[in-house]
Amino acid sequence: MQKRDELYRGKAKTVFHTDSAEHLILEFRNDTSAFDGEKIEQLDRKGEVNNKFNHFIMQHLEAAGVQTQVESLISDTESVVKKLDMIPVECVVRNVAAGSLCRRLGVTEGMDLNPPTFEFFLKNDALHDPMINDYHIVSFGWATEAQISRMKELTFKVNTVLSELFANGGMILVDYKLEFGVDSAGNIILGDEFTPDGCRLWDKETRNKMDKDRFRQGLGSVVETYIEVAKRLGLDL
Repeated sequence: MQKRDELYRGKAKTVFHTDSAEHLILEFRNDTSAFDGEKIEQLDRKGEVNNKFNHFIMQHLEAAGVQTQVESLISDTESVVKKLDMIPVECVVRNVAAGSLCRRLGVTEGMDLNPPTFEFFLKNDALHDPMINDYHIVSFGWATEAQISRMKELTFKVNTVLSELFANGGMILVDYKLEFGVDSAGNIILGDEFTPDGCRLWDKETRNKMDKDRFRQGLGSVVETYIEVAKRLGLDL
């Protein structure tokens, strides 16, 4: 499959057209950003680590019955993915209170949430990804009620599957975001990525942060910690 011109360039990933109308190439770069791009650095090997980590997680989800966009690795930093019509909404599940939830609601970081909470956010950096609800999504035509229901169903299924996976590696899946798209047959498919950039992971015993908060909070050893997460899951990077 041949890589063609650039379709989209995000803060840490680039999407390219290919010679197939049904496929794109997703490239993970070493760029690392936080706070809507206000803090940006280059971290050696980050693109490679996230690309391989994402492929591993998506394979695990596929085996559990969750359809994903990812098809194959084609280089250290690139994957072939299905072309989707992406829904501009982030689905967020929180198992433990952290991040913006604590700032918005004044709750203590580390509080277990039972049941887990679910939130929608509009994917829009210029507006700082505001929280939205089902009514906004339907009214503005971002997704139908049936698509919303399916996204919620799949997001909670991912929570069940990955919470167990990370727990077996001695980690807590604190929270995460997912993005979905629609394929040519009208199916809701998990798209974008699942890496430590888009979730929070804590060590089960120490509650040390093992995710992008290491970059946000200046804790250091970002890529090294991502590699440790992968190692605990059985992925040799």
